[in-house]
Amino acid sequence: MPDCTGVISQMFIYPIKSCAGIEISESPLLHTGLLHDREWMIVDQEGQFLTQRQIPHMVWITPRLTGEALYLSAPDHQEVRVAFDHVGTSKQVTVWRDTLPGDDMGDEVAAWLDAFLAVPGKQFRLIRFSPQASRLSAKEWTGDLHAPNMFSDGFALLVVTQRALEVLNERLIAEGFEAVDMLRFRPNLVLEGLDAHIEDELSHLLLHTAAGMIDLQLVKPCGRCPIPNIDPYTATSTPEVMETLSAYRRLDRMHDAICFGMNAIVRSGAGQTLRVGQPFQADFAV
Repeated sequence: MPDCTGVISQMFIYPIKSCAGIEISESPLLHTGLLHDREWMIVDQEGQFLTQRQIPHMVWITPRLTGEALYLSAPDHQEVRVAFDHVGTSKQVTVWRDTLPGDDMGDEVAAWLDAFLAVPGKQFRLIRFSPQASRLSAKEWTGDLHAPNMFSDGFALLVVTQRALEVLNERLIAEGFEAVDMLRFRPNLVLEGLDAHIEDELSHLLLHTAAGMIDLQLVKPCGRCPIPNIDPYTATSTPEVMETLSAYRRLDRMHDAICFGMNAIVRSGAGQTLRVGQPFQADFAV
């Protein structure tokens, strides 16, 4: 018998790293995570990746996907189109400790990013993860498994319990602050039916589909930077979210880092489909 069960209550992808997310009802599962999740990334003229940490209003860049293209929109800027079949020039880019080739998406979207982001001394390029590139999650957490991802911070999926957000909001409201929504934490899968933060203690999520078994292995608590302090609707940062979490979400095994959610890798089931409402079984880590 499994240690616990529940259902997937929400799913999100973030096609462009650190830009707005898209709530979805289903997605093909790839070895690298959900289809199109963190497949694109914004870099500066040196090829260095950029996030809301440096440019909070990146969160106002809203992606839209069709069968043929990625579209970017932002306040007071006309939507720009990037075709899926665009053949980009190869460019070396750096995301955290990895330097790898990416496909540059061209001058039109670069000019659009320059105009919207408008950071003195910076020029921006939109980069797509190259089919020729390889980026693996840290072996210190995955062991002998080769676990690929694209431009995420390091793992294929981020998993959070719905109850974790509810507990945080109860604490925020008790302190006189407004409740926040799940977009602050940028998960891929939100789990319903589990106690708050029980994901910290789980080893695998198992989902049975008509095509077979999906096995998602939870490998590392997600240590949090200040991004959850940024309101995704106003792009302003205030300290109450991280300060509130600091009182109860520091984990000894993560060297006292503030943690919220668990990073996961795709152990098996790539090629199958994940859906909202899909039930799962889970076991505690030994």
